[in-house]
Amino acid sequence: MELLTFLWSYAVPFLVVLTVLVFVHELGHYLLARRNGVRVEVFSIGFGREIFGFTDRNGTRWKFSLIPLGGYVKMFGESEVGRDEESREAGGSVPAMSDAERAVSFHTKRVGRRAAIVAAGPVANFLFAVLVFAGVYATVGQPFTAPVIGTVQADSAAARAGLRPGDEVRSIAGIRIERFQEIQRIVRTSPGRPLALVIEREGREVALAVTPDTVVREDRFGNRVQIGLLGVTGGVVSYTRRGPVAAVWEATRDTVALTQNMLAAVGQIVVGQRGTDELGGPLRIAQMSGQVAKGGLLDLLFFTAVLSINLGLINLFPIPMLDGGHLIFYLIEVVRGRPLGPRAQDYGFRIGLALVLSLIVFVTFNDLVHLQVFEYVRRLIG
Repeated sequence: MELLTFLWSYAVPFLVVLTVLVFVHELGHYLLARRNGVRVEVFSIGFGREIFGFTDRNGTRWKFSLIPLGGYVKMFGESEVGRDEESREAGGSVPAMSDAERAVSFHTKRVGRRAAIVAAGPVANFLFAVLVFAGVYATVGQPFTAPVIGTVQADSAAARAGLRPGDEVRSIAGIRIERFQEIQRIVRTSPGRPLALVIEREGREVALAVTPDTVVREDRFGNRVQIGLLGVTGGVVSYTRRGPVAAVWEATRDTVALTQNMLAAVGQIVVGQRGTDELGGPLRIAQMSGQVAKGGLLDLLFFTAVLSINLGLINLFPIPMLDGGHLIFYLIEVVRGRPLGPRAQDYGFRIGLALVLSLIVFVTFNDLVHLQVFEYVRRLIG
């Protein structure tokens, strides 16, 4: 019974969210490949042995596979990039393609088109996040709190900087502020970093400098995270419904802001300002998915949109095996006038695979520690 409860509460929401995001990502690759005349041989949700699927009239095999942790699109001729050059260097030849095959091969497309097809996956994830946010903002409404300081805690970063109740924040670090939520978003990712503020007080603008306090908090999922804190509160949160155009605009702004915050957080981890224990993997995402699903459809939609941004951003990292690594190869191809040979690409992909597998092992270890699995096993055998 406990296993069934776990599967229903955590595994099912996680797999639903992951399947949607993987489908969106791979659909981006698929649609741009088809638009550029590339034949797509396989569209798979998951890896490994096929569970079920069908073949469409264009010859694409759409399938669900046994291991539901990702997916892929296989394009005709995708593995042939660089083979011509290697064959010439070796004094041999590659099997000739017919004109019909060359017309639908990924390999024969110009480098710009290949790069666009590869970039379409992450772009689709960002667009999906915009679509989800815009849909919520146009129906339920966009969370809104005016950027006015309600209270200032004694001996807080805000108090030391001279902020007072009633101050309206106009900008932080040169970024225009329109909602209190934007203040929170910037401050949380800037622990211990001086920020320039422009506020409006009694009808005039005042420039201040504030350094958010660094605190370690436990979020709603039990993660211990390092954040910045001003020590101020805002007013009551309301939901403002937006028209179609305004909803898309606000959704785009929020997607860009979340992407910037994620990049800032990654940068802080790299330079040691944030702990690597904040990195989570599939187990923690499954836990979050289950807990968010209990909060209702709205929470689950916001969570899915944020994860979509995360997936798109990670795939753009310049690591071979990821879309960003392929884009780096194409940039090198543009600079040198021809693609890297298969041997160089193979070494790159091996290094990329090692990095990705190392990261998976690391974040899974973090998940096991966070979920106290080791402690549970020790109690069982102790």
